Amino acid sequence: MRVRTVAGALVLAAVGLTGCAGQGDGDHEGGDGNRPSAPAKSLARLSLPAAYDAGVGWDTTIAGVPKRVTGMPLVAVPGAGEVASIHGAPNGWTTIVRAADTGRIAWTSAPWQAPQPSDTETAGTPGVTVVEQDGREYLVTYAEGIRGKDALHDGSSVVALAVYAADGHGTAVKPLRRIELPVKDDPAVRVTASGDRLLVGLGDGMYPQRSLAVDVVTGRSTAYDGPDKLLSPCAEADCAGGRVIAATAQGPLVGVNNGGFGLAGHWFSDSVRPGGTERTGELAPFNGLAYGAVDGHVLAGWQTPDKRDGSAADPVWSVHDLATGRLQASMTCGYDLNNKINAGNYGASREYDLVASPDGRYLAAGPVAFDLRRGKGVCLARSGDRKAIAIVAIRDDGTAYGAVQQGAADETTPVQVDLTRGPDSAKVLSAGTLVPYVTAVRGSGLFLSRDAEKALRVSLRRAR
Repeated sequence: MRVRTVAGALVLAAVGLTGCAGQGDGDHEGGDGNRPSAPAKSLARLSLPAAYDAGVGWDTTIAGVPKRVTGMPLVAVPGAGEVASIHGAPNGWTTIVRAADTGRIAWTSAPWQAPQPSDTETAGTPGVTVVEQDGREYLVTYAEGIRGKDALHDGSSVVALAVYAADGHGTAVKPLRRIELPVKDDPAVRVTASGDRLLVGLGDGMYPQRSLAVDVVTGRSTAYDGPDKLLSPCAEADCAGGRVIAATAQGPLVGVNNGGFGLAGHWFSDSVRPGGTERTGELAPFNGLAYGAVDGHVLAGWQTPDKRDGSAADPVWSVHDLATGRLQASMTCGYDLNNKINAGNYGASREYDLVASPDGRYLAAGPVAFDLRRGKGVCLARSGDRKAIAIVAIRDDGTAYGAVQQGAADETTPVQVDLTRGPDSAKVLSAGTLVPYVTAVRGSGLFLSRDAEKALRVSLRRAR
């Protein structure tokens, strides 16, 4: 299986999730998959930022998480105040849901039969995500593979989804529905929920050209292949290379490789450009790159006119309301939009994940951060001899955690910065300090590490 999700690459590198781990069932602390053990009473010794109490919380482990992960077999469920994870069982895969404040098991799913992996060499744990649709949270486990393969049949490629109510109860809980999406060949699969519908990307990168939007309540899906045709200005302009960035009940947010983006049928980027940007440029015929979406907001980057001496000017970065396109904040920041083609900011890929604080006030992608309540940006890109800082998690009080960029992907120095005070507040954390994977779920932060046997340790620690 080649599942692609975005899970804070800098967090994963910082906690050393590149070690090997053997396949196992259930919780590593003595679980058998269907009847996992309770979290260990003796807490693991962790070095954490000062905002978290390392002595209050709980730990559990997930065996069998392969090295070089691109996604994680767990997810925080903010509304229900839970943490869900996937574990191998003798007869399938089991989803285990714990109360974040106590670590006690709230409910477990019946074993789920994922499709037969298309590529046994890259087979791994299925993924899990959470989507809020029509005011209710749903857990969705997913895997790509082959159904119906046997001695007489080749079988067919599918993306299989199992949908559960996040606030379930009991043991051996069956999914509300199973959804199987026929797909071509053996695509890399990325499943996200940055809108109020599930988006299944089919292909390499964060935003492949082929994707499907899934309504988890009805089970209906809508396929998108070349979605730039859905943007009305593209009827009269060359908008090749459209990709769905987020799926919503109102339609898809579509970004175009050579410039322009919008919510199909509702608004287009040309009408919401921030000041200081040109209508056209190298990103012709339209300016504007949709970098990503989170919590009802769209982060976008814009080319600006060259300086008088002919050198390139810093781009403008902005945040827009996803439903209306309304400009919410903008700033000039030296995170180089123009020359990032090789770094993956055009087409299917992006260099950084888009993250937000739990209350939605702050959001960031790498060195580009915004305080939406004040309508101000915070630029953490390299400036003079100050190194760039990439943000991976943000607390509601504006404390952001991430890493100083040292050049190589595996060279990360943990750092925190106060987004209310700006770049000068940045402080390097001591070596070995874990930065949170999730900053707040029922008053706790979620941290990831490896135990002595290389199993993935999941730790909840109370915020001070």
